[in-house]
Amino acid sequence: MPRSSQLLAGRIPQAAALAVSALVWVVMLGPLAVLLSQVSPHSIRLSLDRPGALDPLFTSLEASAIALAAMIILGTPLSYVIARGHTWLRRLLEAGVVLPLLMPPLVIGLLLIFLIGQAGPVGRAVSGLNPNVFGVNTFFALVVAEFYEAAPYYVISAAAALGGVDERLEQDAQLLGDRPRTTFRRVTLPLAAPGIASGLAMSWARAMGAFGAVLIIAYNPSGLPIQIDQTFIANGLGPALPFALLLIVAALPLPLVALLWSARASGRRSVPVPVNVGL
Repeated sequence: MPRSSQLLAGRIPQAAALAVSALVWVVMLGPLAVLLSQVSPHSIRLSLDRPGALDPLFTSLEASAIALAAMIILGTPLSYVIARGHTWLRRLLEAGVVLPLLMPPLVIGLLLIFLIGQAGPVGRAVSGLNPNVFGVNTFFALVVAEFYEAAPYYVISAAAALGGVDERLEQDAQLLGDRPRTTFRRVTLPLAAPGIASGLAMSWARAMGAFGAVLIIAYNPSGLPIQIDQTFIANGLGPALPFALLLIVAALPLPLVALLWSARASGRRSVPVPVNVGL
């Protein structure tokens, strides 16, 4: 086959892939474009310029921040064990993480009643401490609901990132004098940073937008997703759209920062990781 024909044959699949990618890109951004076209500055002022209108925003931000911190503190060690543990233990832990991800959020909410409500022994024990703090329809319940809906995204992404780190680099660092904790901080974590950043971005967005489980166990205090639902039911689609835009604006900065961190960390992967020489 002539070289020109080979080049043409190679470009046809690329052109088709670009066309399909452009179509998918337009389709994925279509809802956002529609939202921006339907929301005006006047409608935003009308919906948000009233006392207490921003309270759901602050509630969602605070609850999601606490849930994200819990995911990092509790989920990172779990991700490491999944990535590096024995095969049987890894499979068992993976199943425990994936199962909540596969369950519908409404079902998670119903089951969480037994965890923090008075419908089961665990719920009675937790609620017995202070039902106004640890019971259903409390701020604590909102954090728990967001955690259960979002944590699997972080754990799975972090486990994949930690499992992709070359263990020989860690062994070399320890042979040169680094302790395991120092090796994790200076070798493992920087190399796994892109995947961890992706997990943080997904879990934050998922926590901010959590609705199914929240609807069951944390209807009050109202976060932004519940506020959108309440406004839509009471006043229709138009007045609910400014709150939907507010949710997007509030949830977007952290994923953007995480993706920038991911890109920066990916650029450093080819640079040798410094280690301490314990001689």
